[in-house]
Order: sequence, then C-alpha cells, then structure tokens
Amino acid sequence: GGAVGKNPIPIIIPCHRILASNQRITGYSGGEGIPTKVALLELEGISYR
Repeated sequence: GGAVGKNPIPIIIPCHRILASNQRITGYSGGEGIPTKVALLELEGISYR
C-alpha cells in the first residue's frame, strides 16, 4: 500500500483499482479521496464492498 498511497498521478497509474483482500475500499490519494475512488470503480463496473 505504501507505493500506491504515494502515487503522484493516480489517474494515469490506475491505483484506484486496488482493493483490500476482502474487496473493501481502502485509501486513495487522488481527487477527493475515497469518494473519487468509488466513482471511478463504479464508472468501470468494478465490484467492491
């Protein structure tokens, strides 16, 4: 998670697709954080809990 959390260009290197082992959403460094990650996952049709 450390490298993902320090990703300076999260929309270019798609770290928003990284989920916890239980498919729960964890932190995100881009945009507004978790709400941005949720929006991107939903836009791409990726399942999460």
